[in-house]
Amino acid sequence: MCGRASLTKNEKQLELKFGMDFYTEDLVNYLPIQNYNVAPTNMLPVIKSGATHFEFMRWGLIPFWAKDIKIGYKMINARIETIQEKNSYKNALKSRRCVVPLDGYYEWEKHPDGSKTPYRFVLPNEELFLVAGVWETWKSPKGENIQSFTLITKDPIDKVKHVHNRMPAVILPGEEEVWLDDQIAPEEALSSIRDLEPSELEYYPVSQAVGNVRNNNKDLIKPI
Repeated sequence: MCGRASLTKNEKQLELKFGMDFYTEDLVNYLPIQNYNVAPTNMLPVIKSGATHFEFMRWGLIPFWAKDIKIGYKMINARIETIQEKNSYKNALKSRRCVVPLDGYYEWEKHPDGSKTPYRFVLPNEELFLVAGVWETWKSPKGENIQSFTLITKDPIDKVKHVHNRMPAVILPGEEEVWLDDQIAPEEALSSIRDLEPSELEYYPVSQAVGNVRNNNKDLIKPI
């Protein structure tokens, strides 16, 4: 499961990295975008298939048929192995694929004595990366259209599997074209998500404070 992440870059850095822009009204609602402790229900900038600008969406997919927004808490991740079989995801997989820019994610290693160590996983130099996802639009009882997404997870690479048995489906910038092409069948799109090389992923221990969603500051990403 990937249930916590970081996006410490600002909007200008994202625009330069991906050649896209933000709508002014979005920035008014969601600035600052920097978030050292991204958690489910947070709003994040997302790149949709065929988009020319970032859109803000809620983390935790709410299927169009849902009766309660709270279902999103249970749908923050979709397993790459079974996403095509799940009614909540399979239609979105065909025509509503997206990528979510991040610059880190957190996982906790469990120890025999019951304690846990939180780690932050990053690319070299803490560069931006993308995580594959699918999105959906849900109409609330008040008539509001809410866009939400889930992040896809996969088996971890050998380098990090001792920490956790899942990792996000990371896509390096420049390798997202197939995933975002709705003309490409889901099977081919999923197979385009390759395993990272050991040199492409780094990790280090961080403060236990990251476990509390109320904590959100630069100290959370400092190595311990």
